[in-house]
Amino acid sequence: MRDGLAEINEANPEGPYDKLSQMPSSKISNTEFARFIDFIEKFEDETEGTLSMALGYREMRMLLHVMRNHLAGRLTTPTSLADASGLTYGTAKRGINSIMQRGLLISRPRTKSGKTVSLHPSSQMIQEWESYAERIKGLLGPLFGIDPSSETASKIFLGASSSERVISTPAVLSARLELKGGLRVLAHADPTFMAMHNLKRQLESIFGLEIRNKARSIDNLLDEILDNARLAKSRYDVVACDLPWFGELAARGILMPLDTLIKRDNYDLSDFHPMAIQSSGYTGSQYGIPVQTTPELLCYRQDVFETAQLTPPTTTEALVKVARQLHDPAKGRYGIAWNAARGTPLGHTFSFLMAKFGQPLLNLPNGKGGYDFQQAAGEQLRPMFQSDAAYRACEYMLDILKYSPPNILSMSWYERAQSYASGEACMAYCYTLLAPLFELDRHSPAYGNTGYLPHPVGNHGRAITPIGGYALAIPSNLAPERVEAVWTALRHLTSANMSKLYIMNGSLVTPRFSVSQDPEVSALSPLIKIVDDMAKKDILQAWPRPPVPGVTEVISIAGNEIFEVLDGRRSIKKALSIAQERADKVMREKGHY
Repeated sequence: MRDGLAEINEANPEGPYDKLSQMPSSKISNTEFARFIDFIEKFEDETEGTLSMALGYREMRMLLHVMRNHLAGRLTTPTSLADASGLTYGTAKRGINSIMQRGLLISRPRTKSGKTVSLHPSSQMIQEWESYAERIKGLLGPLFGIDPSSETASKIFLGASSSERVISTPAVLSARLELKGGLRVLAHADPTFMAMHNLKRQLESIFGLEIRNKARSIDNLLDEILDNARLAKSRYDVVACDLPWFGELAARGILMPLDTLIKRDNYDLSDFHPMAIQSSGYTGSQYGIPVQTTPELLCYRQDVFETAQLTPPTTTEALVKVARQLHDPAKGRYGIAWNAARGTPLGHTFSFLMAKFGQPLLNLPNGKGGYDFQQAAGEQLRPMFQSDAAYRACEYMLDILKYSPPNILSMSWYERAQSYASGEACMAYCYTLLAPLFELDRHSPAYGNTGYLPHPVGNHGRAITPIGGYALAIPSNLAPERVEAVWTALRHLTSANMSKLYIMNGSLVTPRFSVSQDPEVSALSPLIKIVDDMAKKDILQAWPRPPVPGVTEVISIAGNEIFEVLDGRRSIKKALSIAQERADKVMREKGHY
């Protein structure tokens, strides 16, 4: 085995994110803050060269050096900082001490002995520089005839007006985390965690230790979590869990409840999307902290629809008609891409389609905004394969199968997004976590041409968007002496500052309202505001894949039995009957009824 998020996984149902060394970059590769630092350095070069004022600017040289290294995740030592100043070592040392006394620098021991240290900008220093950038922007605008309140001026450096709240770059921890062997993270193979991989050096600088990541695609990730739970002591400190898993993993005692830590530290969860918080809890306890919220939406090519004079579909019936009109295999163009691969991918599709026809996969009771999965028990957890909605979902899949790409029966999350991004499919059901494939790739025909809709509804359905995503959790078998440091790491990995950093480095999803509303973030893609608005209006719902014990197995059963229908080997009625029998057995064994 080799460390790093790029570790290769042979089973690869979600694309290449568990083996790529780098993600495609966002169209803004670094924050405008880094541009400002470059500008100030060039400005200082010109000032020194022209006005012969070199000695007066040496402290600025040191501040620039520290800030640039922090943004790049490079280590700054007292020696390297003295060298950057161009002063004699004694003079530079006095300058460094002066900066530290003003609370602008953090000195952090690199070893237990404390004989060697690294230097990092404090939160105060980062905030001062951001304020400085805003003030300089305001001064330069009028100098060059630009109204400082105008949109042009607001994007010179930070891309925002001073009235908008810009989330700061993460500062380092005041004390390095003490974790023998480093921080061990088991992650999901997707763009958000790939962004974390690309930021590995910076995160290691923030925490003061090595980060050892491993990535797995969805089914293999769950298997790895279950295998790890059988060990006396966990081999991972933090694990990424798909939201529907929390009921099962919590009920089996595999995850550590976080309530005591949350209450002790007065940790505020109000900034997170409510459904993400609910989905990462179980029976009133919190087991995970969300790191991404990713709804599944209908993506469609606005330019293609306009050319064909078609209206984006809001019902399943309309979608079938539109897919038929756009389908043109002779030209390599297909109506719609979706998850039809056997097992979990197709099982997800089936559960979402049942919801479109007004019925959850399980017999959940009616609740606010849909169905109540938090209080469901007994017969309310019985699978509903024998319902009218289940039959109609299968009929709908057979309808759109006719207007799908030829490899549809092997298509899962990554493949359907890639089919849409390449221009092959005119529509696709797609999780927003894979939207960077076309939202950030200027070579994609769908770049700048994509519209987004909630799932089109069938009869008796309601306008909802199924929520997906991951939350970070702590295994219950983690060695007790590691818990405090790991909790600190988990809180920082899911912070607003970090969430923004992931987005600025290739992700397009966040579970936090404050991050979605950050002007630098919202400027990246219209998708971010769309998802944020859905979260505020409670359109994002978890009941299509409720986080209760057994639901993962029920979804897998659906994906295997209904595949026989799509492949033409079994009737809908027979497949649903077998699925019901198998799913009932699973839920009875869980003790639900």
